[in-house]
Amino acid sequence: MNDDDDDQKYICYECAEEPYLANLIEKDGKTVECSYCGHPQACIPMDELADRVATAFDDHYVRTSDQSDSWQQSLQSDRESDYVWTRDGQPVLDAIEEAAAIPQEVAKDVLDILDDRHGDVEAAAMGEETEFSSDSYYEEKGASAQGWHEEWRNFEHSLKTEARFFSRCASELLARVFGNIDALKTKPRHPIVVDAGPGRRLTHLYRARVFQSDEKLEEALCRPDLHLSSPPARLASAGRMNARGISVFYGATNASVALAEVRPPVGSKVVVARFSIIRPLRLLDLTALDGVRDGGSIFDPSLKGRLERVAFLRSLGQSMSRPVMPDDEAFDYLATQAIADFLATENEPRLDGIIFGSAQSKGGRNVVLFHKAARVEEMALAKGTKIEAHTGYGTEDEWEIDYRVSEAVPKSEAPTPLNEKDDLIAFTPHFSPYCSADDDYRDAALRVDPATVEVHHVGWVKINSTRFSVTRYRHEKRD
Repeated sequence: MNDDDDDQKYICYECAEEPYLANLIEKDGKTVECSYCGHPQACIPMDELADRVATAFDDHYVRTSDQSDSWQQSLQSDRESDYVWTRDGQPVLDAIEEAAAIPQEVAKDVLDILDDRHGDVEAAAMGEETEFSSDSYYEEKGASAQGWHEEWRNFEHSLKTEARFFSRCASELLARVFGNIDALKTKPRHPIVVDAGPGRRLTHLYRARVFQSDEKLEEALCRPDLHLSSPPARLASAGRMNARGISVFYGATNASVALAEVRPPVGSKVVVARFSIIRPLRLLDLTALDGVRDGGSIFDPSLKGRLERVAFLRSLGQSMSRPVMPDDEAFDYLATQAIADFLATENEPRLDGIIFGSAQSKGGRNVVLFHKAARVEEMALAKGTKIEAHTGYGTEDEWEIDYRVSEAVPKSEAPTPLNEKDDLIAFTPHFSPYCSADDDYRDAALRVDPATVEVHHVGWVKINSTRFSVTRYRHEKRD
């Protein structure tokens, strides 16, 4: 030990029990005699420990006011009130001792160093408390996502007014937001990245499509694999998670949500079917973000940034799923469309889709499968099979609705028996714009279950609203 170090105290990794500090001291400290336990082992100077405490308190603690506010003062002055004001937080010495898991003697030395650094003679003479005065109080503060929100607003503004398709800044922001997102912790049994498919909890999705003509409805009943699947690129309109021309699969985790999401007009008919997920998929669950959390030591310099990211993510899921008015969709969907493109092509971990809250059904969950995971397996039909849809039959009194589909297979295979009274409508798939392209090399991810196909006749729509009265005042103008 040099002469210059005679007045310097040292602390070893055994006396600083906070795990991050202990590991840091053991790894980076030098072997000297600890000033507190007397053992010659890895130590750091007390000045360095004080530096780390000061940084940690700046990032994660706030000094509480030593004065009551106006409301508290009014309670104190109320003769009928038994309110007694107490200062928020805990004494700074206790806070340091608890945070660093050090003996009180060590905490006192740390506080003396910090008080000497931040002390102010004039303030002390006036009785004003300084940052690390011995009588100051501190409490932990929550992480602020203000910086993230500001970056996100700039990102949305840039997409709308500056660079829509190529933006390095946007790509860097999305990488920081969603990179390694599967490593974050959430509520039990509610992971951020969900594994879906065979043997998993999420094994199927429901999809609905609105029809306003019987001809197209009948085609869909004959070949739900083609007409209820994601549309071909030339027919793919822009949606919350896709730009126009990019074909994705929008579904829901139950049939009622799928029906509500298509917002069918009164008088229309909606076909709903269940699709099995036939290969493993990984989905980002936005509904899990409100429970996301991160942890670690307040002495880890990266913790502050990670907590701020988590605070931002908790609000992001709701903002990405919020209802958007039809007139605003063209602009307001730009951000979510860009996010979906990034997650589908650039992000690590690689993802196949997104689970997000339904804007039309309270508590419902929607799922969008990106283009690479949106292909529906074609139904296995023998060459020459003729498919016909039966919609009902007439009686003396009225038309009876009776939806049936028959498949007439070649003679080499046993045909399905048909009721001779059925009203049959032939299906001609070569006219359908939904027929699969021969050059689609994507692996199929979904398989429709024809037995689950249902037709819903929309008779009326129920509106669930919150009513607010409007108060109107009249007064005379003043000169």
